[in-house]
Amino acid sequence: MSEIFEGGCFCGKVRYRMHGRPMFIHCCHCTDCQQQTGGAFAINALIETDRVEIVEGEPVAVVMNTDSGLPHDIYRCPECQTALWSDYGRRGWMLFVRVQTLERRAEFSPDVHIFTRSKVAWVGLPEGANVFENYYSSKAMWPAESVARRETARIKAGAKR
Repeated sequence: MSEIFEGGCFCGKVRYRMHGRPMFIHCCHCTDCQQQTGGAFAINALIETDRVEIVEGEPVAVVMNTDSGLPHDIYRCPECQTALWSDYGRRGWMLFVRVQTLERRAEFSPDVHIFTRSKVAWVGLPEGANVFENYYSSKAMWPAESVARRETARIKAGAKR
């Protein structure tokens, strides 16, 4: 039986369940995440779309521009505008759930810190953390089980590499 993690927006109009633990967790220090969150970074839990169940309300997609040129849809509460998750590149089969919207957020810590080239100077990183100035190789960093889950979700969705 997989664990269920409840989450939602600030005002409570949108509630969701994350079925199981994420495949991997990013702490992203890029300037886009800084601006979009109004903070120093975003913490994203990467999980298969079919493991996220909306139980109340309906988030709305807000389309953002990115440096890469790929689409970035941020799903927000239509009332309070809390960002709940993102779909980078419109994959459709994998979401980047904002860890801070989970009720049990303290159970999740980043597997990697990415885009630290733009990390604000006063943010310290834990000793021994996996730190990357840009992005990283998921083949090198992800556990085999997570790589298999990602590949299964991609194939199930009929997505190209």
